[in-house]
Amino acid sequence: MKKMKRLLGIVTLLIILVSCGTTAMVQKDNNVDIRKFRTYAWTDASTRDTLNHSTKTNDLMDRKIKESVDRNLMDVGWKQTKKNPDVLLTYDLDVEKEQRRLRTPMYSDPGYRYVYSPYGRRWVPIFYPSELMGYRNTTETVQEHTLTLSLIDTDTDKTVWQGWTTVDNNTRRMSDKEIDNNVRAIVKKLDR
Repeated sequence: MKKMKRLLGIVTLLIILVSCGTTAMVQKDNNVDIRKFRTYAWTDASTRDTLNHSTKTNDLMDRKIKESVDRNLMDVGWKQTKKNPDVLLTYDLDVEKEQRRLRTPMYSDPGYRYVYSPYGRRWVPIFYPSELMGYRNTTETVQEHTLTLSLIDTDTDKTVWQGWTTVDNNTRRMSDKEIDNNVRAIVKKLDR
């Protein structure tokens, strides 16, 4: 019985940990087999067009993102080369402010009331549970970071694969851990 409880606890913990991970979304060209690509090169950062000056990444964040992508791609068997790569690699980091509506339930305070019981000849407490009184509607501003990684086929000059993650964050910059988690989630979807 103790072993079953311990096993159930471990399974529950694993389910919770798996559900807390970063999820990545993918869009790909179904006519192209991504598994045939194994070498890549980064596109020039000056050719990437940015719509808004406030969303440009600084050089430190640019290096951190590229280092994380290089490390994760190397772990799955990809190799960076400057001479005749299979694909060109580019990324985009978009930061947007978003207003979210929150609807929080409001409950009354639970309480007790004492009544005299003639059968037991004593005072007996009666518990009154809290009741739903309504909802409080509020709005909050969150920063939404969307990291997009794109693969461009060097033979056709067309984008053949894109992966992206979106993370809520209250700062303008992503931490190193958030960068690694997002890149790992995107690269994990690459061979699927």
